[in-house]
Amino acid sequence: MYSAASGLGAGGLQDISLVDTSNSVLYALFAVTGLVSGGIANVLGPRLTLFIGTLGYALYVGSLWCYQTQGAAWFLILAGALLGISAALLWSAQGAIMMSYPLEKDKGKAFAIFWAIFQSGSLIGSLIALAINIRRGGLNAVSTSTYIAFLVIIFVGVASAFLVLPPNHIVRGDGTLVKLQAVSKPRQELVGMWNTLKDWRLVALLPMFFASNYFYAYQGAVNTACFDDPTRALNSVLESAGAIIGALLIGPFVLDLKWLPRRTRGYFGLGVVVVIVIPLWSCGLAWQVTFDRAKAAALPKINYKDASYRSKAPLFFFYYVGDACYQALAYWIMSALSNDPFTLARFAGMYKAVQSAGAAGAFGMDAVETPFLNELLASWIMMLFSFPFAFLVLRTVKETNYNDEQVVYADDVQQSMIEQGHISKGEIGSMENVDITAEVAEVKTQVHVDRDT
Repeated sequence: MYSAASGLGAGGLQDISLVDTSNSVLYALFAVTGLVSGGIANVLGPRLTLFIGTLGYALYVGSLWCYQTQGAAWFLILAGALLGISAALLWSAQGAIMMSYPLEKDKGKAFAIFWAIFQSGSLIGSLIALAINIRRGGLNAVSTSTYIAFLVIIFVGVASAFLVLPPNHIVRGDGTLVKLQAVSKPRQELVGMWNTLKDWRLVALLPMFFASNYFYAYQGAVNTACFDDPTRALNSVLESAGAIIGALLIGPFVLDLKWLPRRTRGYFGLGVVVVIVIPLWSCGLAWQVTFDRAKAAALPKINYKDASYRSKAPLFFFYYVGDACYQALAYWIMSALSNDPFTLARFAGMYKAVQSAGAAGAFGMDAVETPFLNELLASWIMMLFSFPFAFLVLRTVKETNYNDEQVVYADDVQQSMIEQGHISKGEIGSMENVDITAEVAEVKTQVHVDRDT
């Protein structure tokens, strides 16, 4: 719903500069908090982390409503700062769940499902903006009822966080437990974060993390500079649709191809992203050299009914097909390095921290009216620069990580608990409220065998 509100243009407000200031503060604190958010998520557990993380989104959408009715600019900036902190927690917990709960063979599909649901928020906001523009001929401030509807849905999301089970109560499709412990300890997280920072593979992925959201500022600025209100809304619809389609294609049909070895799937995914990025941004460059900021301001805005728009619409659609594929590859590589939810929470926090730092820098470039061509080249070159490092990390991907990590089957835990007299056979299958950590110590760790294979 935050994405939906953002899709309404300046969060549904008319003061674009104020929203840009709030977003700059948001991304800056997002970047700082992301460095430690993985450890915090591991200590608090997924339920509490997701609860706190979603509250920030409710506060921010409420601040947009408050500014529209009361003119409280300071509250909007404060809400952006608090959202930056809470969002880091949300994305760390989300990343850990998405990357560690599925089987190794389904991690691409897990990303695809998440990204499609996530981008549906942007699609909703864009469709609302498009409908308002076509009906009224322009998008002014959004009505109070729209903000109330968004807040109601967000609070449903806040409440749903308590339905999420901790990793020690999740059993994968092959019968293995995701994790033996529900939460981590602060001391363990300090050591874990230090080990994460020393992992050369994560350091090699930093250029990819930094570039992953950098181009959002450029594409948003061009969309605003060159197109009228209805067409900007239509472009946002195309972007959201492209993101959903791109994720649903690369996840199951590239990164999870069952007849390819795991590392080969990674190479294939990298190849697909390269093949998309190079011609796509070449087309963007061919259009960009025909205008600059001054020319865009002087020329009439492009309308979706104009003949010149026909060549621009596919560009915005495929920009976000490429974005989904790029993000999917980044998450898949991280998830291929480990199955441990605590480790992957730290990876996800680092990913979002560096990604947000890049986004903050990109919006800073745009705020000082850097030439569009420079913004495009910076975005494109950073993506190209990240590909060789991603390839080096993919070379270290193993066919499975189960042989290197402690694996325990839920059936063995249940049998041990029956033998110890802690549960009866009739209670099998209803272990959600049972602390199994002590019982796992009695279970012999087994070598993992993928039963599906």
